[in-house]
Amino acid sequence: MVMEMPKGLPFSVDTWSQSSKATKRHHFLTHAHKDHSSNITSYSSFPIYSTLLTRTLVLQHYPQLVDSLFVSIEVGQSLIVQDPDGSFTVTAFDANHCPGAVMFLFEGKFGNILHTGDCRLTPECLYNLPGKYVGKQGKQPRCSLDCVFLDCTFGNFSHGMPSKHSSIQQVINCIWKHPDASTVYLTCDMLGQEEILVNVSQTFGANIYVEKAKDPECFKNLAVTAPEILCEDPSSRFHLFDGSPGLYERARMKLVEAKAALQPEPLIVRPSAQWYALEDDASDMENSKKKRMGEAVKDQFGVWHVCYSMHSSKEELDWALQLLAPSWVVSTTPGCRAMDLSYVKKHCFNSKVSLNNSILKLLDMAVETSDNIDTLVKPVSCYPVLDRTLQPCVQTKSPVKHCTESKAPVELSPPGKSLPVTLFGRARLGLQDVAFSRGCNNLPTNICSQTVSSDAGQELSSSVSDAETKWEKSPEKKEDLDEVKYMQSEVQETRVHKSASYLNVGSSGLSESVRKLYRSMNVPVPQPLPSLVNLMNSYKRAKRGND
Repeated sequence: MVMEMPKGLPFSVDTWSQSSKATKRHHFLTHAHKDHSSNITSYSSFPIYSTLLTRTLVLQHYPQLVDSLFVSIEVGQSLIVQDPDGSFTVTAFDANHCPGAVMFLFEGKFGNILHTGDCRLTPECLYNLPGKYVGKQGKQPRCSLDCVFLDCTFGNFSHGMPSKHSSIQQVINCIWKHPDASTVYLTCDMLGQEEILVNVSQTFGANIYVEKAKDPECFKNLAVTAPEILCEDPSSRFHLFDGSPGLYERARMKLVEAKAALQPEPLIVRPSAQWYALEDDASDMENSKKKRMGEAVKDQFGVWHVCYSMHSSKEELDWALQLLAPSWVVSTTPGCRAMDLSYVKKHCFNSKVSLNNSILKLLDMAVETSDNIDTLVKPVSCYPVLDRTLQPCVQTKSPVKHCTESKAPVELSPPGKSLPVTLFGRARLGLQDVAFSRGCNNLPTNICSQTVSSDAGQELSSSVSDAETKWEKSPEKKEDLDEVKYMQSEVQETRVHKSASYLNVGSSGLSESVRKLYRSMNVPVPQPLPSLVNLMNSYKRAKRGND
């Protein structure tokens, strides 16, 4: 997963792009899943920090990497990293995601930053963090985390999820209830699901058959993480089953084969949260079944589902943020999913902020302090959002007491020549982020429409002003100038009516009854908003003519 870290930081996490390679001096790998190690083979830069198990798994799948590139850091271990911009401390904590997965806590002059990688935040995970950063119920922590880079995979999924232990027990119960199934297919071929296989193997006293030729990657992973449960005997009752796309077609074929051979129907169990949270093309009956997360559920294809998640639920994320009370939240997953979290909605949806110098330096923003809380601060620049993944959220009134000297509250405003800084990084109107567009629909309609209209009007006003100055002595350009002025008047007039409830979709923009009302009052009917393409083309023609 490509996610560039802010340029004020000397390190990257799970990022192996050319930009990261060129600008970051230290590289951290949270776990061995391929979406976090993608393009790592292009690296020859020392050092890459990871756990020993993560390094072993990565080197198995990327043998072209050199072992000496890696520096081991284990759960609970702290390292002091020397850097030209100042040394900093990094500590690894269990992420409860897959074997070898860790969260990294960075502490230095840039502030205190927690990067969770992919995680399932349980009480054990949180209370293993330094006590000064973790509050208690109704009580804020002694020190504030400046920023948390948070796995928000299920940030917009409202239902609670059973614990891993509970889900494993559901799998075992489902097998007990089907004693006639001579073959049990378990779709547990992802790194992080071997705990299910181990428990099934121990409970029923049988090893798991893995077809090495068809699934060499899973076989290699299990050979490292749980070699005692492996077998290559196809007569074993328990088989590892491919859970990749096309699962239902493969499941149907297994059921048809068993029926044709007059054999008992095999049991196909899929422990995953995907069916519950991400697959939307189900019938009403299927959707009602998905609410039963306390037991295995059979779908229309004959597959039994158990909600097993290696990522935190929305409920767990909100609970974790309440205890950590960070100043900023950055979602490491695309789609602005942090926007759906209660903590973010409550603490991160205003522009006035109280941040210490370190976090402002991290974001490369100019700092101006004042006793007037309404003073505006214009950032010089802010780190870019790459692949629509960075979404920093600003907290207005710090819920905790910072360990550094407190600064006067300031307000951030966008720079003049670059995209404005928003609650989730730079303005995302030009990024074509479908998930963000859906999220924006949750905001008040007048906020979205007024923002776009205001920006368009200001830009056009500036263009007209410049054109008037340049064309005063050019009568031949007067016609183009008049056209731009006319467009400006249309934009201003339309913006007045943009937020009205009677505005509807169509070429005219107004209903017939409202248009009659305007005519009866001898008032011109407002024209629709002109095409921005026409505006820009007109401006370009004028500029070319002036040149």
